[in-house]
Amino acid sequence: MAGLLSEPRRRRILEWIQEEGAARVRELAAVFQVSEATIRQDLERLEGDGFITREHGGAFLNQMPAQAQSLTLHHQDNMDKKRKIGALAASLVKDGETLILDAGTTTTEVATRLVQRKNLTVITNALNIAILLGAIPGFAVHMPGGQFKAPTLSLSGDKSVEYFRNIFAGKLFLATAGVAVDAGLTYPSFADLQLKEAMIRAASRVYLVADSTKINKSSFTRLGSLEVIHSFITDDGISDADAKEFEARGIELLIAH
Repeated sequence: MAGLLSEPRRRRILEWIQEEGAARVRELAAVFQVSEATIRQDLERLEGDGFITREHGGAFLNQMPAQAQSLTLHHQDNMDKKRKIGALAASLVKDGETLILDAGTTTTEVATRLVQRKNLTVITNALNIAILLGAIPGFAVHMPGGQFKAPTLSLSGDKSVEYFRNIFAGKLFLATAGVAVDAGLTYPSFADLQLKEAMIRAASRVYLVADSTKINKSSFTRLGSLEVIHSFITDDGISDADAKEFEARGIELLIAH
């Protein structure tokens, strides 16, 4: 398995499918600028290793129906770090605020710690977060329209983007796949870039929430430079050198212990 995933293209194809739930051969061939035959070989290798199931013209991620039905997110690694980050991020939210919560495991950890707040207005594209917070008396929870993505339990697409163009919130808690001083914020696929841009424009302050394993990690597509965020909430696994680099860019660094 290690040898397979060390091959950059196959690793990124898997990241793409883990984000979207499925992918078409034609789409992957165009994006990665290789032949459809090459993509089919990549998908065959990924299927042989148990990650995906191939179907005519494409492939889908294994266990997606069960995960979606149980409202379980796909990425469940580094949960101790994510819980610490969630606690610190939630402590910044005051009663009566309006905030945007992006979809993801770390932002879900933020949401679980907001249940004791009063009179929050929460806008989220994450179905699991909406269900969690929508049941709290006094909370107003809003969701955009759009296409459902099972791995992230989220809504995305043009309708979601348009919805956030008419929203204003005090705080946004933003998720990412990778963050680096030079590369900025990166994600496994193109699908959510416009949505995340719309969320950023809708908030007066943007908090990136990401555990330290995502620092200096680069994914397939780039959202933008670090200038789009105001604060970075991470765990104490961040190195001193990286901490200084982020602070040198004018970003408030908040470390969860």
